[in-house]
Amino acid sequence: MNNIAIQLEVWGADACFSRPEFKVERVSYDFITPSAARGILESVFWHPGLKWHIDRIHVLRPIQFANIRRNEVSAKISARNVQTAMKSGTPAYLATTEHIQQRATTALKHVRYIIDAHFSMTDKAAPGDNPGKFQDIIKRRIQRGQFYSMPYFGTREFPAFFAAPKEIPSCPKELKGKHDFGYMLYDMDYSNPEDIRPQFFRAIMQDGVVDLTDVEVRG
Repeated sequence: MNNIAIQLEVWGADACFSRPEFKVERVSYDFITPSAARGILESVFWHPGLKWHIDRIHVLRPIQFANIRRNEVSAKISARNVQTAMKSGTPAYLATTEHIQQRATTALKHVRYIIDAHFSMTDKAAPGDNPGKFQDIIKRRIQRGQFYSMPYFGTREFPAFFAAPKEIPSCPKELKGKHDFGYMLYDMDYSNPEDIRPQFFRAIMQDGVVDLTDVEVRG
């Protein structure tokens, strides 16, 4: 009972899972990354006594890209300015109109996925916590559409809607067969808080499904 499977169907109008090799412009991966999928599950239910693991990603719609332009703020208030403002009693201020930059984004359109995941218990679980209890809470929250923070697809401007899947639809014809999408971000390694490193895996899709149960992860 330590590993309990959960399925979640997620969809939205837009998504952007930014590739790290593009520094300024945002260019999305071809589908949701495992770390983004984990983030959606954590927004539905997070607990220190539980750890999410992504097993498979089902891509339910053809992969479509669109180019859009967005206004982004190029500066932020420094911690030093905040400390100075707190000491002086004057509010910290950033004139966003003076720091707006237009940047291009290559985003995904009309995305829909089913996430296969499971969770395991951690050593931070309370004595009264158990997998069955967490499973009931998670399923109840999914059925009611409850979340701690609005799930999103890569960036907060692109909200993700979710529900328990009724069935797994057939794979889009464009994704039939085997497809190699190259290396994709898997997750971030937080084992050393002073040296957080990205992890990557070779994204192989078979008939619209990316199996993550036995992938080789590289730092």
